[in-house]
Amino acid sequence: MTRCSSGAVLLLGLLTAGCARQHFFQPDARIPDAAAQAAVGPDSARVTAGRHYRRGWSGRLWFGQHYRTTWAQPVTLPVLDLRRAAPGGLQPGKMGGGFQTTSMTLNGPNGRTYALRSLDKDPYKTLSKFLRHTFALNVVRDATSAGTPYGAFVVPPLAQAAGVLHTRPRPYYIRADETGLGKASERFRGKVVLLEEKYESKENLTLEFGPDAQDLMESDDALEQIYRDGRHRFDQPAFLRARLLDLWLGDWDRHEGQWDWVAVEQNQRTLYRPIPVDRDQVFFRFDDGLISWLVSKAVRKFRTFGPAYQSIGGYTRNARFIDSRALNEMTRQQYAATAAVLQQALTDEVIEQAARRLPPEVYRLEGPRLVAALQARRAALPQAAAEFYRRHAEEVVVPGTDEAERFVVERQSDTLTVVSVFSRDKAATLLYRRGFRPAETKLVLLHGLGGKDEFVLSGQVRRSPRIDIYGGPGEDTVADSSRVAGPRRMTRFYDTKRNNQVEPAPELKIKTESGVATHAFDRDGSGR
Repeated sequence: MTRCSSGAVLLLGLLTAGCARQHFFQPDARIPDAAAQAAVGPDSARVTAGRHYRRGWSGRLWFGQHYRTTWAQPVTLPVLDLRRAAPGGLQPGKMGGGFQTTSMTLNGPNGRTYALRSLDKDPYKTLSKFLRHTFALNVVRDATSAGTPYGAFVVPPLAQAAGVLHTRPRPYYIRADETGLGKASERFRGKVVLLEEKYESKENLTLEFGPDAQDLMESDDALEQIYRDGRHRFDQPAFLRARLLDLWLGDWDRHEGQWDWVAVEQNQRTLYRPIPVDRDQVFFRFDDGLISWLVSKAVRKFRTFGPAYQSIGGYTRNARFIDSRALNEMTRQQYAATAAVLQQALTDEVIEQAARRLPPEVYRLEGPRLVAALQARRAALPQAAAEFYRRHAEEVVVPGTDEAERFVVERQSDTLTVVSVFSRDKAATLLYRRGFRPAETKLVLLHGLGGKDEFVLSGQVRRSPRIDIYGGPGEDTVADSSRVAGPRRMTRFYDTKRNNQVEPAPELKIKTESGVATHAFDRDGSGR
């Protein structure tokens, strides 16, 4: 048995041995100290985000120290008063559907909405029914302590300096006798929560993001528009800036569900600018216990935040789908230039001011260490960006839309292949262009999607990335006059056997079939 499989068997045995702990969570975040509570007045409370994460020396040895001290540290937070938390007051809305956090929407005047959610998590519903009653539930619940409860409040000034759109979360304590949240009141009582505006109303959208802002969308809605119409595009430079900020913060949970998009009208096109949401995993600290270290070796995405970037592949694993769609235009030079801009923008002063947004008691515990780590990671950001680019450049997806497009592949030299995409209307608008180098890129996948698409390839070279063409359900045309030295064909066409015009060519390998499986394209991430 290999070392990895032995470790997996040991881990499985540890997770399934024993029963789930009853009454895991603290009953009330408010600490039972009457003198301390009286000292802060009626509008505030002395609370702990999660004193149930405290462990003795053996627990820390096995599961890690994580941020247990921070979770158990008493801090002073304002008590949520729905009449004063936002201009005009707040009213209860619908409950959220999150599997781990307790969340709901609060409604303000003029259509404004706010998200209210607990800082603590309960992953009970994410486990199978069998594991919910085993020691595994204790382990995954305890792993919440690997994230810092107050990290999300540090991010806004850093994002502001980086030029990344952001929300403005604020922490509160909800009284144990709260009734103003309607039927949800009982679920929130005694919890430490985060409150942030959602920018869904038209009035607030334009006030926050400017008069050109038209709408706020989730990723699946933005992707639907982008693949329907070539006039809709991701703001890829803005997304790259946001993703390098994610790397710097060690925020590994950036899948497509963790983004909102502001639709902005610009030059008769609609650009979708990213807003990162749910900053629950910034500054993650995980591999400091025997079991958590073993898990971190098996699950690459659980990377610990520190002065060095542990694994670019691990940090970016959850975001592979959205990265492949929203960064496919960006070049190595743009990655390097964006990293350099962020280095200049994220000054020592900005970092220190952001760290001071931690509660004072928590800053004394974690502030200097956090500041030093951010400074060290800033210095190494160009190298991290270069590795991030290298991984993205190996295989690049270039989708069209449901309209007709013309894909042009020019194998210009042994070191450069240029891919361009044009609309097939009278305007012949350039929709996409990027040069690929075979030293960086092994495969470019062209997806025609709908419409009558045309694929034209030219050039005679010795080296080139392989081009895989997926025509889609329309009647497509392929003309390949290119040649790449060597016996291996470097152009492949995948489609149905009928309703296409494909000219046989020495470089082209035709791989058609009777079914429509070749038409499948994951448009929203559901096919991962």
